[in-house]
Amino acid sequence: MYNLNSILIVTILFVLILAADALGLRMGHRVKDKSDSDVKSQTSAIQGGIIGMLALILGFTFNMSIQRYDSRAGAEVEEANAIGTAELRASLLPAPYAGQAHAAIDEYIDLRLESSHVDLTHVDQRRALNQTTNALQQRIWDIGVAAADATPNPVRTGYFLTAVNDMIDAQGSRLDVLNRHVPPAIFYLLFIFFVATGGLIGYSTGLGERRSRVPALVLNLLICLMVFIIIDLDRPRRGVIEVRQDSMEALR
Repeated sequence: MYNLNSILIVTILFVLILAADALGLRMGHRVKDKSDSDVKSQTSAIQGGIIGMLALILGFTFNMSIQRYDSRAGAEVEEANAIGTAELRASLLPAPYAGQAHAAIDEYIDLRLESSHVDLTHVDQRRALNQTTNALQQRIWDIGVAAADATPNPVRTGYFLTAVNDMIDAQGSRLDVLNRHVPPAIFYLLFIFFVATGGLIGYSTGLGERRSRVPALVLNLLICLMVFIIIDLDRPRRGVIEVRQDSMEALR
């Protein structure tokens, strides 16, 4: 489902809810004359229970998407700090390795910023960027190793190599959190609840003597809006809500 447009998903969900609502309304209208106050009260009680369960699952899913968004934002800051530390410690290397390390790390920052704007669904482009990133990481590491072989002071080069190792680990951690999403099964469960709730609201409305479609329509719109926000939060590099790259931009 990640490869589908979020607006398309929400639109399909809204249409399904409206269809279930219309079907429930027709069924309720058919059995209205055979129902009494007890049936209507029971239907209202069941409707309230299902809406309560829906609110619980919706809040749980929203919390999951928020946590993943916060993790991605934190990973961006951590990687920028790790790269900045490596950039500073490159000055500890002897010439000409210090200049080579600075130039390679500056290139690495530009590459990481370029990667941060590529949609995760562009598999081929991201694979090429990951290969280039790995090759550049190896080049920076090789500069540190060459400096360690050429200098009699292993402490200063050791500081740099430790920073490079942390920089590589930070990139791996960030890539890991980018690939963590809300499980599709939870979205499917939500959609089933939404459609069932729409049908039950229509059925309850059909049992009544007077009908007002506006409250049900507003509820359906708010539900779909919440689903859109959840899906958008779960997609770090596409949609309206994106993780800002302020730390990496400031580093550059």
